[in-house]
Amino acid sequence: MNRPAPEGFDGDWLALREPFDARARNADLAFTLADALPPRPHLLDLGAGTGSLLRWLAPILGRSQHWTLVDADPALLQRAFATIEERAILAGWTTTWPRDTTLLVHTPQGVWRVEALVADLAAGPRALPLEKADGIVSTALCDLVSRRWVRRMAEALAIPFYAALNVDGREGFYPSHPADRLLARGFRRDQIRDKGFGGAALGPAAPAAMAAAFRARGFAVRTAPSPWIIGANTPVMADSLAEGHAGAALAALPRGHGPAIRAWAEARRAQAMRGRLSARIGHTDLLALPPPPKRRR
Repeated sequence: MNRPAPEGFDGDWLALREPFDARARNADLAFTLADALPPRPHLLDLGAGTGSLLRWLAPILGRSQHWTLVDADPALLQRAFATIEERAILAGWTTTWPRDTTLLVHTPQGVWRVEALVADLAAGPRALPLEKADGIVSTALCDLVSRRWVRRMAEALAIPFYAALNVDGREGFYPSHPADRLLARGFRRDQIRDKGFGGAALGPAAPAAMAAAFRARGFAVRTAPSPWIIGANTPVMADSLAEGHAGAALAALPRGHGPAIRAWAEARRAQAMRGRLSARIGHTDLLALPPPPKRRR
């Protein structure tokens, strides 16, 4: 049986959500990761998309660093390089290209070396150059993967694993609407369908599943809340979020629920355009640090 293709994402959607991601991620976990890494760390960024995690995390690391952006979509990776260079120039930093596939960003804190790898993330650790990495990082990826994918990753790693913005199932749109429960049921059903990573997606179970898998391998695991707070003063994001929920619910629920779902979407769009729709989407960030190496007797 053919497995579904791994979930893909639109670059414009990733750009829209980037500032909300940046405000939501837990900085304490990121600083703990920074302290655990070597002086010039090499990070593999899984499902890197347009590079938003690098733009947020690299300044926190605060030193020279090497990133390999890993994604199945070469167009997103091209956009990542363009956006990273554009933001660097706006910040007044110099950029150079020692090779067509390598971008150097010369910051006051050190040089960021940025490279890319087009890879099928569904293959898990087999597709990754783990021997060259000091840490694995990701954002909004691990609620899409399967329990088996997480277990294989935990078994393969002896380096830090950082996963930001994993949905936790606590969410709501405000003000309330009579069809909210119907939409939530459809959206939750969509969250756990097979997203192409070797089985049913973890969805809201991702934080607990990752914590269990890495603790079973002796890792020290910390988690922290990282909710999206979508204010009524951000109507485009509020509307896009409601539209996405409605589309997922339409695909996941029986056709008979279609009229109610579409009516909900129309009502939410009208509220968003009047500056009256807000939302809170719960996420959890996770950091797993490997046990110290055993001393030789």
